[in-house]
Amino acid sequence: MIEIKTHPFANLSGADLHDADLRYADLRYADLRYADLSGADLRYADLSGADLTGANLTVANLTGANLRGAVLDGANLSGADLTGANLTGANLTGAHLSGTDLHDAVLSGADLHDADLRYADLSDADLSGANLDGANLCCAVLDGANLTVADLHGAHLDGAIFSTGHDQ
Repeated sequence: MIEIKTHPFANLSGADLHDADLRYADLRYADLRYADLSGADLRYADLSGADLTGANLTVANLTGANLRGAVLDGANLSGADLTGANLTGANLTGAHLSGTDLHDAVLSGADLHDADLRYADLSDADLSGANLDGANLCCAVLDGANLTVADLHGAHLDGAIFSTGHDQ
């Protein structure tokens, strides 16, 4: 792992941060558009308000990360670990989250319009008020998820699991 010191408002657009050690990094409002963060360790990093449009975060570890209000439009988070991450109000429009671990994550008010959440683990996640219009939730685990006032209009729910042992 490469260890990198960062500060808020950093301009890292297009940077190659593959496998970087960014645990606890302060990346508030950072410009990380189209950055390669695949395999990066971002556990407990503060990415609130960061712009991660089109970023590659495949298999990145974002456990406990703060992504409140972050822009992840079109980002690739396939296979990433976002256990317990805070994505309140984040923009995940068209994001690729297939196979992503989002259990216990807070996605309250997040925009997941047209996001790919196939096979994602959203168990015990807070999706209250989230926009899931057109999202692909096929075979996603939603056991214990809070979907209060979430917009599921046009969402694809084939094979989604809403409670242990009961498919809908």
